[in-house]
Amino acid sequence: MQIIGNGFLARSLSEAFSDRFPEVTAIAAGVSSHATVAPEEFAREARLVHEVLRECGRRHRTVLFFSSASFAVYGATGALCAEEDHLAAPPAGYGRNKLALESAVRDAGLPHLILRLSHLVGRHQRAHQLLPGLTRQVREGAVRVRQGVHRDLLDVRDLVEVIGRLLDQGVRDEVLNAASGLPQPVEAIVDGIEKRLGTSAIRTHVPGATAVTRVSISRLRSHVPDFRPGLHSAERYLDDLLDTYVPHYTQGAAADG
Repeated sequence: MQIIGNGFLARSLSEAFSDRFPEVTAIAAGVSSHATVAPEEFAREARLVHEVLRECGRRHRTVLFFSSASFAVYGATGALCAEEDHLAAPPAGYGRNKLALESAVRDAGLPHLILRLSHLVGRHQRAHQLLPGLTRQVREGAVRVRQGVHRDLLDVRDLVEVIGRLLDQGVRDEVLNAASGLPQPVEAIVDGIEKRLGTSAIRTHVPGATAVTRVSISRLRSHVPDFRPGLHSAERYLDDLLDTYVPHYTQGAAADG
């Protein structure tokens, strides 16, 4: 696999697929923070994607593109689960940019697979990303928590397994949500971090309405029926993630991305 990028996701893909799927180019570069609002950052990502698409067209390659299955694309869904053909109305530039790039990939006329990702967790994450960032704040003794906010966490190892299965099956020209389907209250994530660190942090609660983004993973499971994160419960899946990665972030490894 040819991998464009050198961040968290790119490194995870490289470790898994460096000698597999030689016909596939994965675009794992671009704007990584949902909070980004700078137009020049979105423009830079768009230029990169179009350059890669032109090169893939010349070389007759398959494109693997990563979009977002977060609030940034679907907004708050409440009790409903957003399907991939849900009429999305992104509330901010990050989501609008991702949907525009999805269209560019589809319109390029190349075999492709678009995966809309929730909030990934794993080794090599950058310090500003959700779980390493919260872990750092708890260790420092103060954490900011937006009331009512939920995040769907997905272990990057589960994502890598799914990608391998999809590509092996020849799944192409589809848009698939890749998420756990188990949105977690950020308060519960902070509780779990505190438990594992044996400490508690002063919490500054930022007022806000309850924001839950639920996405359907049924289309993904039609290709990979045994993809069942949190088979036992959402709480068990969160426990497994925190048991695995909080010690890793605590050792300062989150900044190595």
